[in-house]
Amino acid sequence: MTVQFTVPDMACSACSDTITKALKSLDPNANVTADPKTKLVTVDTQQSETAVKEAVTAAGYTVSA
Repeated sequence: MTVQFTVPDMACSACSDTITKALKSLDPNANVTADPKTKLVTVDTQQSETAVKEAVTAAGYTVSA
């Protein structure tokens, strides 16, 4: 399943690394793309969209649709 959403407060590559690590801890096989320029996160994962967004929120970031 592919989940795509924006993270308005992702400002730099360190932010995208943190988000990627949070999602990889949820699903080690996930394919994560987090682009601080566009604020867009795309995740190919077996986890639910809710679980993915909760992992990003738990890492300290805001998730938009």
